Amino acid sequence: MTIQVTGVGRLNSEQVNSVLRSATLAPSTHNTQPWLFRCTGTGIELHADPRRILPVTDPDGRELVLSCGAALFTLRTAIHASGFHPATTLVPSRTDPDLLAVVRPLAERTPDPKVSRLAQAIPRRRTNRRPFLSRATPESTLAVLRHATELEHAWMSRLDAEQCRRLRDLTERARRAQLADPAFLAELGRWTGLAAGTRDGVPSYATEGAPADESWILDEFGEANGGMRPAPLVVMIGSLTDERIDRLQAGQALQRVLLTATGAGLDASFISPPTMVREARAELRRLLGCGVWPQVLLRVGYGSPLPWTPRRPLEDVVLDTLISA
Repeated sequence: MTIQVTGVGRLNSEQVNSVLRSATLAPSTHNTQPWLFRCTGTGIELHADPRRILPVTDPDGRELVLSCGAALFTLRTAIHASGFHPATTLVPSRTDPDLLAVVRPLAERTPDPKVSRLAQAIPRRRTNRRPFLSRATPESTLAVLRHATELEHAWMSRLDAEQCRRLRDLTERARRAQLADPAFLAELGRWTGLAAGTRDGVPSYATEGAPADESWILDEFGEANGGMRPAPLVVMIGSLTDERIDRLQAGQALQRVLLTATGAGLDASFISPPTMVREARAELRRLLGCGVWPQVLLRVGYGSPLPWTPRRPLEDVVLDTLISA
């Protein structure tokens, strides 16, 4: 089966296919890929796919919107790198809450080299759940990632040694709460550790071996792993309020940060339990002490190469489109 789409705005059908495929490479919780696209004569609509919400892990759909925000930034970046301006309207409909954005490819323009580098990183980005290498992350990286966050109207902070100590305890408690819930375990089992060949979810090869690196956890002397190896950066991406549009912007900031890190040869993965468990997220907000709403916790460092995780074909994520053999 192949998908046939008409041109959109200044993009021809081949370019539309290309930017949509790029958008589907965005990260999502458990690789649920909770996005849908509709192509009109003038723009590409991004819709949340409510069938792919995680009712136990993500009951209010916050993670779903973050994931769609990451796909939106990827779509914008791919359009820009194709030589067109991606005029974007967020949350354009009061009557359709699943319509999150419309991107209209307008007049041709010379691609910004910085955006082109981000576009080149799209197929190379991976969520690295494995232990990181014993190599210090340059201090200058934080300023670059923080600037990337601010360009998307979000906010970034780095957790210091004392905050990491407290985060360790918070993460452990939040994770125990999740694992004590049979419904959470059932949902987790449906989406992770899957056999190769599936088109969504997290395959077993993406998590095989050691669990996600915990070198960000600092001991009582403030040294990672007894001083044997440097700790990766631990950063939080947050927003001033916690509305749907804030989450959408935070998702765009997340993907800009991830692509920026990938372009610099760095890997990233998520520290998820403290942002997924409601009580833990409230405690995390107090721990950070900055008044912002925490949306994403990341560790950033150097990792080993990983294979890509699968993606759904375009015919599964594009609405109202002719499919032909």
